[in-house]
Amino acid sequence: MNPLFSDAHYQCGVLFNQENQPEAALSAFENAIAIEPDFSYLPGAIAALKMQICRWNNIDTEINTLLTDISIHKKISPPFPVLCMTDSLVLQRTAAETWVNDNHPECDDLGIPNKANGQGLITIGYFSSDFYQHATMHLITGLFKHCDRQRFKIIGFSFGPKMTDAVSTLLPSCFDQFVDVRDKSDREIAELARELGVDIAVDLKGYTQHHRFGIFSYRAAPIQVAYLGYPGTSAAPYMDYLIADRVVIPESIASNYSENIVYLPGSFQINDMAEKMSDTKFNRTQCGLPEFGFIFCCLCNSQKITLQTFAIWMNILGEVKDSVLWLLETNPQVAANLRAQSAAHGIAPDRLVFAQRMELSAHLSRQRLADLFLDTWPYGGHTTVTDALWAGVPVLTCVGESFASRVAASLLNALDLNDLVTHTPEDYAQYAIDLAQDTEALAAIKTRLETNRLSHPLFDTKNTVHHIETAYISMVERHRQNLPPASIDV
Repeated sequence: MNPLFSDAHYQCGVLFNQENQPEAALSAFENAIAIEPDFSYLPGAIAALKMQICRWNNIDTEINTLLTDISIHKKISPPFPVLCMTDSLVLQRTAAETWVNDNHPECDDLGIPNKANGQGLITIGYFSSDFYQHATMHLITGLFKHCDRQRFKIIGFSFGPKMTDAVSTLLPSCFDQFVDVRDKSDREIAELARELGVDIAVDLKGYTQHHRFGIFSYRAAPIQVAYLGYPGTSAAPYMDYLIADRVVIPESIASNYSENIVYLPGSFQINDMAEKMSDTKFNRTQCGLPEFGFIFCCLCNSQKITLQTFAIWMNILGEVKDSVLWLLETNPQVAANLRAQSAAHGIAPDRLVFAQRMELSAHLSRQRLADLFLDTWPYGGHTTVTDALWAGVPVLTCVGESFASRVAASLLNALDLNDLVTHTPEDYAQYAIDLAQDTEALAAIKTRLETNRLSHPLFDTKNTVHHIETAYISMVERHRQNLPPASIDV
């Protein structure tokens, strides 16, 4: 009816993206910005889609322009895509500040919430759109299952799409109360949390897809905490704490985060891997892999693969004869675009092998076929790295400055595998080549990994639950003493 209605083109793009049709989404977004060149935050969303399908024509120039605009607080990109574009903590925080001040400024309409409960059970509210078969729930379910019911009451606030699977069926029973709030406004959800006596509101989304960050702008609880879903600062003055560890956020750079940092021992990331590995034995042929040769893998989402990272991977393949790179086909365009890129680097396209999505337990089992997992940067693997380590596949990472680039290092540190953490792309590439050519050295690392994964803190779910709950108690104690939020060292 109105071909120049830019909002309609934009909303078409949003819907196409939700249906995993990135090419159609990109076309709709480009139509919207052609009509309205100053459409807020759309250039960043367009760049994110291009990264999602690995269409890298002119991508560096586009990203550099975006980063320049972010630095002067232009409304140019949502915060989440920026984590994939730059390792700069300053730019990541600036993007988040611009977004939150524009979309979710602090609001005192509901007044000051009641004091957190100092007597009886402490009530924790967990807020997410992902209470189904999702990467976050894959990690965090153990936190709900092993909650200390002598000290805590937990309530789930679900505002995501209606999903029916094994996880969505199981999860409500892990909570003392589970509320579907998807039809309520942000303010109504915050009011409900207050009515239910939530002492600590834990946001599991940050600025990721389907977030409802506005809930926290109304102060859903006297204490508000960011955990697990978003590896960066919210830049929101009303988020009191961010749960991390000393690897992902060294104290020397903590000032780049608006939240007070909770330092857990070991790794910040809780992992619930119990009984999640299928007994199915896969062979190379079943997975489209060559019968012989070294298998590098990176089964992360494609938006994390940058032009620079891919170039280094191609150099590695060039140095390691008969090796292949095993990737995840997150959408139909990825395989074609990356194979074209490999050919441009002089690497035969068939040396890229693409895995289809698979049920989790089977996916963990098939991953054992890989020899070495190559991490991405500046946004590294998180759940995917955990999966690889649990499957017994060593992970090689290159750390940067940002939280998103340091998660694999945190996981490896908790397994006493710090020798797999490199600090420059050159060292990363050389170590990958060395390990592929030194079977004894790689075998020794795999043996250490197999031993440590069962004896070290990373996969000790109950212990991590205890550390997180210890942090909750410290938060409440400070609050009851009228002390402002401050860094907590568990």
